[in-house]
Amino acid sequence: MTLTYRPGDGVLHRLDPRAKLALQAGFAAAAFAHTTAVGLAVLTPFAAVAPRLAGASVRDAVGEFLLVAPFLLVAPLVAGLTLGEPWFRTAPAVQAALASYRVVLLLLVAAAYVYSTPVRDSRAALRWLLPGKLGAATGVGVALVFRFLPVLQGDLRARRDAVNARLGDDRSLRERMRLVGVGGLGRALSRADRLAVALRARCFAWNPTSPPLAYARRDWLATAGALALAAAAVAPLLAA
Repeated sequence: MTLTYRPGDGVLHRLDPRAKLALQAGFAAAAFAHTTAVGLAVLTPFAAVAPRLAGASVRDAVGEFLLVAPFLLVAPLVAGLTLGEPWFRTAPAVQAALASYRVVLLLLVAAAYVYSTPVRDSRAALRWLLPGKLGAATGVGVALVFRFLPVLQGDLRARRDAVNARLGDDRSLRERMRLVGVGGLGRALSRADRLAVALRARCFAWNPTSPPLAYARRDWLATAGALALAAAAVAPLLAA
């Protein structure tokens, strides 16, 4: 799978990108404020339904982030290990496991945003949020990442398939990682050079015409949901 925009007419496709950014921010704030078994259990249905509202599935979204899965799985074990008695502590391992699960939920919501939002809309939303040169620079950076990342993913898959077609399975894991990693890095640097030349050749502008952004009723409802999530995140601080 490739983490990129998927045209469609889902619920999230029809939302203003600013409303979707607000929902992401509110969800992230609530997840960090309530990193407990109960808190994450309450947030799980929202994260699970997000890719479906973008016309994808949870399996699609999880498949985009398989590279980080080993780190999320190993984190609780590393956190629980000690150099002496009792050799393994449960409390730090549980906290790390909850933090890893929180990352999974955030990645599901982020994937839903990418699936449902064209790059131009994301850039326009950031320029609205951060006016001036800062917004223009941030918008350009996000636009290039969203457009460049799927290409790099495709290059790495092609490199891996090429290594496997040349009996790469018979090599050690370290050798296969070296062949895929070095080849992928070389390809990425080559593409970056070509991208820079292409931008200069096309008289790249920092201030292009952005698509129009307009709030509808559904966007206000989404913003209200984002505010509710943010309030849930702030409530423990106020109660302390």
